[in-house]
Amino acid sequence: MSTSSETFNSLWDYCTANQRVVPMPQKWSALYQKLKGTWQKPTGGWEPPIPLILAAWHDTSALEKQLRLREHLQWAEKQDQLQEIGIFLRALDEKDWCHLGES
Repeated sequence: MSTSSETFNSLWDYCTANQRVVPMPQKWSALYQKLKGTWQKPTGGWEPPIPLILAAWHDTSALEKQLRLREHLQWAEKQDQLQEIGIFLRALDEKDWCHLGES
């Protein structure tokens, strides 16, 4: 599939293929850094919420991680960044992904 025709569904399908859950923490952080328009709330949280890495990595389920990644992809869609984020994610090696049973 050409990345020029990237849609939310095509990218989500790719991100969940082969039992992928989320990019490994360092790559997920890099993805988040690419998102445009992120901002810190007065309460200290972030919009969109930050990746579930560091201490949160071990305290969250695979489903919780996938839902957070989904939020990031939805944010990218709203920011008209699906092509850019799709190129980044599709360029990751399989070893750069956490798979079901690994998280």
